[in-house]
Order: sequence, then structure tokens, then C-alpha cells
Amino acid sequence: MVEFGNRGLTPVLLKEGCMEVIWQRCAGLDVHKATVVACLRVQQGREVRHEVRRFSTMTQDLLALGDWLEAEGCLQVGMEATGVYWKPVWHLLEGRVELVLANAAHIRNVPGRKSDTNDATWIADLLAHGLVRSSFVPPEPILELRELTRTRKQLTREIVAHTQRIQRVLEEANVKLDSVISNVLGVSGRRMLRAMIEGQTDPQVLAALGSPRLECSSEALVEALRGRVTAHHRFLLGQHLGLIEQLERTVAEFDAQIERVIQPFRGIVERLTTIPGISRVSAQGLVAEIGVEMDRFPTEGHLVSWAGLCPRLDESAGKHRSTRVRKASCWLKPMLVQCAWAAMRSKGTYLQAQYLRLKARRGPKKAVVAVAASILTAAYHLIRDGQQYRDLGHDYFTRRDSDRVAQRLAKRIRELGYEVQIIKAA
Repeated sequence: MVEFGNRGLTPVLLKEGCMEVIWQRCAGLDVHKATVVACLRVQQGREVRHEVRRFSTMTQDLLALGDWLEAEGCLQVGMEATGVYWKPVWHLLEGRVELVLANAAHIRNVPGRKSDTNDATWIADLLAHGLVRSSFVPPEPILELRELTRTRKQLTREIVAHTQRIQRVLEEANVKLDSVISNVLGVSGRRMLRAMIEGQTDPQVLAALGSPRLECSSEALVEALRGRVTAHHRFLLGQHLGLIEQLERTVAEFDAQIERVIQPFRGIVERLTTIPGISRVSAQGLVAEIGVEMDRFPTEGHLVSWAGLCPRLDESAGKHRSTRVRKASCWLKPMLVQCAWAAMRSKGTYLQAQYLRLKARRGPKKAVVAVAASILTAAYHLIRDGQQYRDLGHDYFTRRDSDRVAQRLAKRIRELGYEVQIIKAA
């Protein structure tokens, strides 16, 4: 008996042509912004009956859709992940039927036969034969956390964009401030920018607003501030700086809300921050993207593959055509790669040793992707088993391959024209 979900449903294996029918009663939904086309598929012996109905996406009609499916005894429902339109349908039907969310690219129909009715029928037929691979949909608390962390990320990107616009305005005014100080929006930089916005143009006065701890000299700062700032430039600088300050206040409010929502998972976040390269913000984003229930992923390899951090399988006629990593989430994968770059700079760690070892053979980009996969693997075990992170050490590969390393070094010495004999110490 094969159990599905928590209902203990047993698929019935029938024959329809050459393919096994897994579900006798199922439905496919073609979800749009204003309408949902539902196709009920019923297997009766060798005969298949399709019934198509159209519902609006208003709450009352979606509840009627759930009532119709329950009345027909249909407990398996598949739908495409189309934008955000699938979410209200999912939330209203969740708990009443077993839902399967499919990637639209994985269930694409034959070209030239596309209509709402055909799409719903195609989804129902694929689901009946067990050909729909379910996408990962985390529970409600994780979904809320995910929306908060993703919105926070978008806000920080907007701050970066406005910072770049400020640098462009300064460059146009021939003010080389970003050439002499590392952070234009630091404490000293903001004092100078506000003075410029208020109309101050004397470079000596502007340079006096800088902190004495700045790395550049006073003379260099004065020369960098000697430019041609017009009223147009002051207006642009004021608008961009005001938007940045407003966004920073909004980000602070999001941080406070994230801290409240993530309270049940605080222990997991604390454990994740012990991994080199993982900051608190990254740990929160990691929990939001992969959740805290690792039962969804049978092994760490499944999670790494889902995140798009392992080589693709592309073989034809016995030839491996490509080993590029496949496309995956635009949120999780970039975040892990960014953490991997930070981990690469952590001295005396296993992750740095792994990066340096792979960089020599495969290049920096593939090496950093491998480090990102190692970080995700460690996070998988920390979340699933509740373990603490234990670093293997920078000499892990040397200890593991000591004989091979010794032979390689001896070979190199012989190539240089010397005789060498390796005797293992007692």
C-alpha cells in the first residue's frame, strides 16, 4: 500500500493503454486572475469521463469549487504555479483536497493546442498517471516569513540603486567623494552630502565635516570635494538621500517584524549562524526559503539539486554534453553563493580549503558554487538533526589524502632534478 500525505489514500493501479492510472478521480485547475477552469477526470473501467466547469476567483465561487470537488469524491487536485494567482486558490482548498502545485515548465502541452479547457484537461490527465512532480509549498508561518525576507531584500536593493544614483550625480558634478572614502553614505559622507544639499560649496568647509579617522588625507579630501555642484545636482541629491533614509526606516521595521515572526525558529537561526559565511540575515532568509521540515527532502542531495547547486544531467549517445548548474530559485541560489564568497574569506576553515582546492582545477566560479552546496548541506543536517556545526579544519583534505599528496610532491621534486625517498614516520 502506498500512502499519500496524511490521508492514507491508496492509489489504484489500472491500465489505460500503456500507462498506469494512479488516481481514478482527480482534477486539474487552470488558474487565471479572474477565472479558474476545473476539469474533473473520472476513470470508470476503461472509460474516462471529463467534466469541465468554470469558476470565478471570488471567494464564494472558490468555496463552491471545493464543494463540487468534495461532492464528486475528488481528493487529488493539480494546478500550475502561475504568478501569485494560485495562492488564494491554494489557501481556500487546502485541507479539503490533496493539492499538487506543478511548475508550468514541467507540464507544458503540445504547441498549437492551447486553450483553458485543454490546459485543465491536460493537467488532470498528467496527474491521473502520476506524471506531475509537486513543487515545494511551505506551511503558512514559513510563507509569511518568506514574504518578509524577500521584501526586505528588495528594499535593500533599492537602497543600493539610490546609492549608485547619488554616486552618478556626484560624478557628473565632478565631486570625487567615492574615490577617497569607502562609503559615501557613512556618517562623514552623509554630513557632507547634507551640507552640499543645503548649498555649501566651499571644499574646505565640506572637508572639515569628515571624521579624522578617514583613511584619506585632508588635502586629498579637499581636492575630491572641489567640483561644480549646481541647483539641479542639489535637488537630485536631496531626493535620493531622502528616499534612502525612508527606505532604511522601512527596512528597520521589517527587521523588527521578522524577529517577531521567526521567534519559534530562533534556535535554528542561531545554529545556522555558526556556519562560516552565514550572517543572521542570511540565516533568516535560508529558513524562509527551505523551511524547517527537512522531511520534504529525503537526502541533502535532493535539497542541493532543488536549489540548483549541482551539475545537471545532460547525456546523449553516451556523451555528457553539459555539466552547468540548472536554473533555480532567484532568491535562494544567489544568497547561498554570496554566503560562499564570504566563507571563502574565513581563514583556517574547511570551506576556504575546499574553495582553494577546487579553484586551482575548475576556476573560481565553479569552486564557489561547490562551497555554496557545502553550506546548504551543512544547513540541512543542522536543521534536520539539531546538530551544532563542527568545522572539519583547513587541513582536512591533506589529512584525508596524505599519501596522495606526498606522492604528488615527491613527483614534483623529481621533476626538478632531485632524488627523493618517502619514508612514513612511526
